[in-house]
Amino acid sequence: MASTAFKSRIDVFSMPPKFFNFKPTLLNFKRVFFKIAGWGKFAKEVPSDFPRALLNSAIITALSTGLAVLLGTLSGYAFSRYSFPGKADVLFFILSTRMLPSMVIVVPVFVMYKNLGLFNTHLGMIILYTVFNLSFSVWMMKGFMDEIPVEFEEAAMCDGYTRFQAFLKIVLPQALPGISATAVFCGITAWNEYVFALILTSEEVKTVPPTIAGAILKTTGINWGEVAAASLLFLAPVLIFTFFVRKYLLRGVTFGTIKG
Repeated sequence: MASTAFKSRIDVFSMPPKFFNFKPTLLNFKRVFFKIAGWGKFAKEVPSDFPRALLNSAIITALSTGLAVLLGTLSGYAFSRYSFPGKADVLFFILSTRMLPSMVIVVPVFVMYKNLGLFNTHLGMIILYTVFNLSFSVWMMKGFMDEIPVEFEEAAMCDGYTRFQAFLKIVLPQALPGISATAVFCGITAWNEYVFALILTSEEVKTVPPTIAGAILKTTGINWGEVAAASLLFLAPVLIFTFFVRKYLLRGVTFGTIKG
């Protein structure tokens, strides 16, 4: 995909395939942001839908991930530290929401969103992706909270901290690797989601996955160089985010596997 993004249309379809011996071009990246409208002498460059779709993806992913991680952290802490009747049943119910295929609920969600005025809105997609990621976030954060000794909080409360202050100043710093790992997984899920983004949005709120799919389904043929360039740009934010949190991510995915 990386090499195809820098190939001309002739090099993309050349036989035998050219892996390294081709002249690189940035035209595909230009066409991702500016498309040709019109024919012949009336042809001109106009802005494409990709920048708006990329911004939509960034807004929806960032806010839905933030909400899912925030609610998951608070819920995971509560499930880890408190006992109440039916706790195991509630946890199983939360987990069971992940077992339902998305296609089963797409029609009810579509009808509900049309009636509530959430169709083709950023708010609607943020709520939807938050709900999708919440069960995963709760279970992940509960596991991380279970690995943090409760004695640390008890010692802090003996020194005059309230429960909330102990949570903020003692628990959260130790849970940061788990929070980072959960945020990465939730962010990737929201960033890559395709089905609901295709059905519940139109041009104004459409995200990148259906936008790239629309480029593939053109009647004029598939420009694989443009598709590869758009896909490469789509992957870049996730790779950059993962790079900056890699220290916490590596600690998060191994949190609790080694006992001291």
